[in-house]
Amino acid sequence: MNEKSPTTASLFLNQDVDKAPLPEKGHLRSRLHRAMERRASSMKERMSSVSWDCLKGFLRRNLFVLFTVAAVGMGVILGFALRPRNLSLREMKYFAFPGELLMRMLRMLVLPLIISSLVTGMSSLDGKASGKMGIRAVVYYMLTTLIAVFIGIIVVTILQPGKGRWDSPMANAGNIEPVQAVDAFLDLIRNMIPPNLVEACFKQYKTVYKTIVHMRNVTVTLNLTDSLNETESKLSMNLSRVLHTIQETEGETVPVPGSSAGVNALGLVVFSVCFGLVIGNMKQQGQALREFFDCLNEAIMRLVSIIIWYTPVGIMFLIAGKIVEMNNLAEVGGQLGMYTVSVTVGLLIHGLFVLPLLYFLVTRKNPFIFIGHLLQALITALGTSSSSATLPITFRCLEENNHVDKRVTRFVLPVGATINMDGTALYEAVAAIFIAQVNDMDLNFGQILTISITATAASIGAAGIPQAGLVTMVIVLTSVGLPTEDITLIIAVDWFLDRLRTTTNVLGDSLGAGIVEHLSREELQSRDAEVCHSVIEESEKPYQLICHENDSLNHHNNETTM
Repeated sequence: MNEKSPTTASLFLNQDVDKAPLPEKGHLRSRLHRAMERRASSMKERMSSVSWDCLKGFLRRNLFVLFTVAAVGMGVILGFALRPRNLSLREMKYFAFPGELLMRMLRMLVLPLIISSLVTGMSSLDGKASGKMGIRAVVYYMLTTLIAVFIGIIVVTILQPGKGRWDSPMANAGNIEPVQAVDAFLDLIRNMIPPNLVEACFKQYKTVYKTIVHMRNVTVTLNLTDSLNETESKLSMNLSRVLHTIQETEGETVPVPGSSAGVNALGLVVFSVCFGLVIGNMKQQGQALREFFDCLNEAIMRLVSIIIWYTPVGIMFLIAGKIVEMNNLAEVGGQLGMYTVSVTVGLLIHGLFVLPLLYFLVTRKNPFIFIGHLLQALITALGTSSSSATLPITFRCLEENNHVDKRVTRFVLPVGATINMDGTALYEAVAAIFIAQVNDMDLNFGQILTISITATAASIGAAGIPQAGLVTMVIVLTSVGLPTEDITLIIAVDWFLDRLRTTTNVLGDSLGAGIVEHLSREELQSRDAEVCHSVIEESEKPYQLICHENDSLNHHNNETTM
């Protein structure tokens, strides 16, 4: 007891005795120097360990990414090199033919890929798990779209690209069809329930307007008593009777059913989700259909892995062809330079700061490593300007590079490519306020709120095809009374901004798949456990039957030997 007391006292009362003395400056400098030497030696060991086989493995893994990045640079150089030659329209068409082939290949795969992936993904989940996953995905879509619109409104309000002198519109887009916001939203609901699935593969419902002429009689009373004397009163009465039989025509614009060319992706998505859920609830009876769509999805992805090597060539000619087609670069850069900067800054803030921050806050993982593995899909979106055409590449990047669960990608990606349009919503908000600034119209808070809500809703109805945002832009402008013909002001740079917003859309869909997978990991693990348990039970049943058969066979053999 007497020996332990000094030790106890030294531990609790004399803590300063155990503290090491503060290092001197020279000692601290030598320790820092030794640490830097150790770091340098470890780096030398790493560099010396890099062999030719390691370099070949790295090139083999990232060969497609390197080819695609080089194709973008080659396309820009080739496009600007051919501009002084002033190619004719026929020559431009022939020059862009390899890029057109890429677009046709990718669009060929989109329809079976959407249907097979959604049906397979929904059938592999139970109703509870798919419901939770769907709620998380929709909340993510709405949240990111509203944030994108908010960012666009702030950027265009601060930079004010529409202030200053403006000339006449630089491009002529033809007649801008008037679209009422109510009819557009009703068309969105109508397209969710297509009456003919075969027709939905190449056509979608669209309200068109027809002018109906009505004839009506107008009574016109003329006072002729001052100009006629009393002897002509009878004549004036007869004249007045003739005058009030005049007929007037008036036209009334009414909405009538119509259609527009293009895949009704929204209707096919709704049908595929419902069909997949029904197959999943059928359990063993729906196994054949489940295996069919799973096999179809696997076959489409193998076709993607073949077509993907043509992508760099197509992207190079797509970008070069668009640069060759541009009319006057100086005029576009002078008048629309600030507008282009406003949209680009808004998309960069949303894509490089907001979406990665949201991914980090939910998953606590480095978002830029995730984004680095998506480089193939992002460059393909930049070249094709179509989120639907990029869908096969996005599937490949998420499932093979980022190892996202296939049950999540098969649900989140097709739905996201159809309704999640962050970049389009931001672009429409910026463009609407820009057109208001060009016309010297001061928007109040209510009108800005209307633009934000309308841009969010209109982006859902924007098809995943090039320049679909221009169609929905009419809805946003009509909602606040802005002139729709001023859309011609921004068409000159829309081809470039369309590529940027498509890249943002694909990035938002991909990060959303990672977030939904992280939030749904418990449901996925429990589903895996159920499937594993059912597989064990199924594997035990034939074994027991075989044992019974063997026992009866042995018993029969014993009887015969007796």
